[in-house]
Amino acid sequence: MTAFKLLKVAFVLLLVGLVSCNSTTDVQQQPRTVSRDGKAYLVQDSVLITTRDGAKVSAIIVRSKAETKPQPAILFHTIYTRTEDINRAYEAADKGYVGVVSYTRGKHLSPSEIRPYVHEGQDVYDVIDWIAKQAWSNAEVGMYGGSYAGFVQWASMKEAVHPALKTIVPSVAAAPGIAEPMENGVYFNFHYPWWHYVTNNKTLDTVSYYNGKRWNDLYFNWYKDGVAYKRLDSLDVEPNPGFNKTLEHPTFDSYWKSMTLYNQADFSKIDIPILSTTGYYDGGQFGTMHYLKSHYQYNPNAEHYLLIGPYSHFGAQELPEKHILGYDIDSVAQIDIKNLIFEWFDYIFKDAQKPTLLQDKINYQVMGANTWKHVASLDKLATDSLQVYFSNQRSGVAFKSTYDTGNLGVNEHFSLAKSADATNYIEQTIDMSDRSQFSWNLSGDRSIVSETLTVGQGFSFATEPFDDDVEITGAIRGVLNVAINKKDFDCNVLLYEQTADGKFFSLTLPFTTRASMSQDKEHRNLLTPNEKTAIPISNFRMTSKKLKKGSRIVVVINGIKHPFSQINYGTGKAVSDETIQDAGKPLKIKWYTDSFLTIPINRY
Repeated sequence: MTAFKLLKVAFVLLLVGLVSCNSTTDVQQQPRTVSRDGKAYLVQDSVLITTRDGAKVSAIIVRSKAETKPQPAILFHTIYTRTEDINRAYEAADKGYVGVVSYTRGKHLSPSEIRPYVHEGQDVYDVIDWIAKQAWSNAEVGMYGGSYAGFVQWASMKEAVHPALKTIVPSVAAAPGIAEPMENGVYFNFHYPWWHYVTNNKTLDTVSYYNGKRWNDLYFNWYKDGVAYKRLDSLDVEPNPGFNKTLEHPTFDSYWKSMTLYNQADFSKIDIPILSTTGYYDGGQFGTMHYLKSHYQYNPNAEHYLLIGPYSHFGAQELPEKHILGYDIDSVAQIDIKNLIFEWFDYIFKDAQKPTLLQDKINYQVMGANTWKHVASLDKLATDSLQVYFSNQRSGVAFKSTYDTGNLGVNEHFSLAKSADATNYIEQTIDMSDRSQFSWNLSGDRSIVSETLTVGQGFSFATEPFDDDVEITGAIRGVLNVAINKKDFDCNVLLYEQTADGKFFSLTLPFTTRASMSQDKEHRNLLTPNEKTAIPISNFRMTSKKLKKGSRIVVVINGIKHPFSQINYGTGKAVSDETIQDAGKPLKIKWYTDSFLTIPINRY
């Protein structure tokens, strides 16, 4: 530890001694008066709250000096320590609440060790408990925040719902062990730099995190060299023990269960009103829908609302982008989510009207129709469905395709048929030892709207054009029937609209799964080589769009071999242990033509 860090820790410990009378109930830093924009506030920006196990959580409290009665508190708890965080507390104070920002233990002024995820459940519960005991508190607390700050709201209720916690508004909520750092068993590389970002110092290591060249070089060097995934940091400039720790738990085991809500005991007790927000282009939708579906499943009377639209991970938290990845979102989708969140708080704490946009439990924006719709439950989203099967017959529909090399070419879809054929298949071969190319489906510029489709080494399938306008709303389901010559593989499925003029509109983010974990996230069940196996598609991301007459639905399937996630060599060993030496014979995938998708639709 450097001399500077020692001095800083010494100062924090001295501060704790000065402001604390005992180990469990702190007498905190005295508030100071701050004038801002003609208003007077009482500010405490160096508070340390003692948790039940003696750790210290750093917090900021802002109150309106004009307010003398106890008030509800709005809590924002995060691992992302930024100097502008105090503005959130000021904002809450301006809206008639006590604003509280607290940080993951070890962050800001906390002298504790930084351990993402692990202590958040108990720590946030303890912060709520501390707030409820303050003279300025009326013992009512609401929480909001996105991504990691969405996860901590759910985590705070792992043991029990604190009596003072009256509502949460988790946006794009993370769900460790379920939605990150893996998805259906497959680890994604973009989680790797995150650990440095949040643990390298008391604030955020922006220097390393925004060094795109460092991470891009790392991923491509790993891909080229073929070293084990658990040795990814051996190719980097510093070790990454936090990320490596997650690799020790590739299934949803007790490590993840200790921090994540997942079963009846966790959800049945949650009876406070909840508003969740997410987007069709939000990686965090996976986590948000896990919490929402589980809450409904284990507490059928849950007062849990969902707001979802054509939003990204960041746009779904506070202010959506008007232009997202080349797509201009409909005008009615251009809402101020942050303002709606405080309208929700007024509804809960001040007997105000519920936000007008929340007309039912599920509130979604139909892209291309410039309208919002509202239904009572997820199973009411669609009134009809279209079941289609993967055919080995060409559709006769040519399209422009982009190859791994960046070159343009012309390709032809296979058909999505109305009937199944259990005997035929399309065979795909992927040489895991060949690093001259990789199977990558997404368009190079990550645009939602594109003139071309990137199929990689996979296959695309298309429906017949629709005779009338039709709305696709909900999450597709289905089964991939496959046989492979190895014990495991990873794959993805992508969903597009192909318009009458040949353009491609990406309807949501890809579905990714590990075959051996597609039916059970707690246990890995290896495939029997060359035996037909069913891979369910059960948690595809939701979307909603009006498809115009003449459009087709296009589906792309592919095995995974690229620099941006784990490479599953199919030996049956722990995937993080496998190296290019385990590649062996090329992977052969038989995609059987009785594989099917059920597409939820509403007809006009």
